[in-house]
Amino acid sequence: MSLSAAEDNSASEIHLPADIDWHMLDKSKFFFLGAALFSGVSAALYPVVVLKTRQQVLPTQISSLKLSLSIMNHEGVRGFYRGFGTSLMGTIPARALYMTALEVTKSNVGTATVRLGFSDTTATAIANAAAGLSSAMAAQVVWTPIDVVSQRLMVQDCNGSSIKSSKNMIPSSSSCRYMNGIDAFRKILNVDGPRGLYRGFGISILTYAPSNAVWWASYSVAHRLVWGGIGCYASKKDENAVNGGGGCGYRPGSKEMVAVQGVCAAMASGVSAMITMPLDTIKTRLQVLDGEENGRTRPLTVMQTVRNLVKEGGFAACYRGLGPRSFGTQHQLLLLKEVIP
Repeated sequence: MSLSAAEDNSASEIHLPADIDWHMLDKSKFFFLGAALFSGVSAALYPVVVLKTRQQVLPTQISSLKLSLSIMNHEGVRGFYRGFGTSLMGTIPARALYMTALEVTKSNVGTATVRLGFSDTTATAIANAAAGLSSAMAAQVVWTPIDVVSQRLMVQDCNGSSIKSSKNMIPSSSSCRYMNGIDAFRKILNVDGPRGLYRGFGISILTYAPSNAVWWASYSVAHRLVWGGIGCYASKKDENAVNGGGGCGYRPGSKEMVAVQGVCAAMASGVSAMITMPLDTIKTRLQVLDGEENGRTRPLTVMQTVRNLVKEGGFAACYRGLGPRSFGTQHQLLLLKEVIP
């Protein structure tokens, strides 16, 4: 069944709430309650982010289960929350920029594409892709320094505690010892200057901008397909119950809405992660690892990082941490938007 057919069937059978545009939002609830809810989601998923980061910087592949058990045995629960305070501190400004750019772009581009004569499906996909692109670029201005600091804290002492084998030692990780996020911020600034805090900024844009664009575009398409399938099922069920019935007029409840959103988000996360995972791995290594040149420690270049990855495990090495990243994607902001009108 085609997407257009799915839309036609679902339009007459399922009555979904109208989309909430930027001008309709209660901004105070949206930002403050949204930040609180997102903080809770971040706390729940942060251990997955730690697993992903460590898998990406290790020179050999280690399963998530084995790495989790190793962290728990050697570092305890605290090992799963290294750098969490720093990450949480950057959540409010970064997500405020993210959601503002997302909603403003989506509203404006969506209106413009409809006026240009595009179908609702195409206009929605274009608007979501453009919104994901602009929001990622805006958020990275704040998020990159937070990412650099929190990721260095995540892998600190990893060699000495959770990784026993010498072949699994993290290569050329930062030699600085950080007491906390503020100490790390100060030391990075003293050693490398502002460029140290924005290490990997370019590759971060190249990672998160297309990742967000792909995610939001994939989500919008999956959302229409899933509801289209439900519409067809509801229509057939109604025809079997009442001969010649003119449609079931099904109105999904909040549980059904959240369930569909979760399924669509999972589908979009898988697509996005598969496409952009190599860039994410390169970005993480650029921000965490250093290289040696003439006896001096220097930041790695993109080409050096790629060569090291290929040398360690071929192209498959670029996909280390794919499982945790797909599971722990931080696009749960979508759900927060739906519950904060």
